[in-house]
Amino acid sequence: MHSFDPNAQTERENYKLLIGSIIPRPIAFVTTDSGNGVINGAPFSYFSIVSSNPPMVSLSIQRPASGHKDTARNIYRTKEFVVHIVDRDNVEKINETAASLAPDESELIRAGLTPVASEVVAVPGIREAKVRMECRLVEAIPFHEGDAGSDLLIGRVVRFHIDEEIYSNGRIDPRALNAVSRLAGTSYAEIGEIFSMDRPK
Repeated sequence: MHSFDPNAQTERENYKLLIGSIIPRPIAFVTTDSGNGVINGAPFSYFSIVSSNPPMVSLSIQRPASGHKDTARNIYRTKEFVVHIVDRDNVEKINETAASLAPDESELIRAGLTPVASEVVAVPGIREAKVRMECRLVEAIPFHEGDAGSDLLIGRVVRFHIDEEIYSNGRIDPRALNAVSRLAGTSYAEIGEIFSMDRPK
């Protein structure tokens, strides 16, 4: 087995080991308000559940040496954002939003995504997602290593929106949702074989 000291490697080398081994990763498409009438949207695969009581999710947004990315800057300012689950039906459009645009340009317009009003937060979501979660920022933890770093943002879910086609008896059908996950490089994965195991008592 190979052994690597992360302190003896470049950031890029550590990045490749992390994204190649921590798979599959769910993808959050996040909408935020730029403050000048533009709704920004971007996908993130450093995304997970934090808690169900209260319901909270986390985003880790990498920060280049030039400063915060639009999404992080907008969340710090407004304390609000909307998380959408990326699925096989919307992944091509979501991929378009990963392009580098100026802060006053909307990725939603570029990708042909349809804004839909939220119920609790001011930031709109998108109609093309089967699951969306309106969130309010509860904790922001910045990390620094040299010039660059990241921001761990934890949001409390204040409203769930679930497409009726994927929801029944209090549960979401994973096949109907058909969420897409991120692997390494340009590779993605769909829901494959599903199997069950009983937990030991």
